[in-house]
Amino acid sequence: MSARRGSAVRCGALLCLLAFCSASFAFDRKALLDEANLLVFPRERQLPAVELVDEQGQTFTTDALRDRWHLLFFGFIACPDVCPTTLSDMRRLLSQLPPAVRDQLQVVLITADPARDTPEALRTYLSYYRSGFKGLTGELPALQEMSKALGLPFVATANTKGDYEVSHSGNLAIVAPDGTLRGHIRAPLKLEGLRNALPQLIEAR
Repeated sequence: MSARRGSAVRCGALLCLLAFCSASFAFDRKALLDEANLLVFPRERQLPAVELVDEQGQTFTTDALRDRWHLLFFGFIACPDVCPTTLSDMRRLLSQLPPAVRDQLQVVLITADPARDTPEALRTYLSYYRSGFKGLTGELPALQEMSKALGLPFVATANTKGDYEVSHSGNLAIVAPDGTLRGHIRAPLKLEGLRNALPQLIEAR
């Protein structure tokens, strides 16, 4: 076999291997979506510098999203159904994950109702779940910027007097330890699928 032909054969084999790997990765991504409602983006997305306030009243910037995997969603304390269901489901999911995986995950509720959801109110509310969940509030423009960056829309309420509700996405954003947005967990949550998918996602980072 000539050197030129041998080189062509090796190149062909390499291309086949790359095609196989790409197909496998695509299949895995599709499987995550089908089995866990977990959408992994083809590319990570950078987050802008946004300053909020956490449930302890401390300044929180997007830089604080580094070093752990964060699962963030928008909601509000007075939410009658979606938010408490999401928090209860996430508490259940975390309890079923191996400690090594659970310790790498942080669930964060970002308020879509800053007029009522003060740091103290968020701290009290989240303490009911006893799962170490964090809460974020802040000025409405900063919350809207964060909402847009994470791809989790909410509709701000102009009239904040009396009883009112806030429309918001039921999805969760996935932010990796490098501070980039990696995907979404879509509602409704598929807990069984997520129990298998999240360890895979963390290991493949």
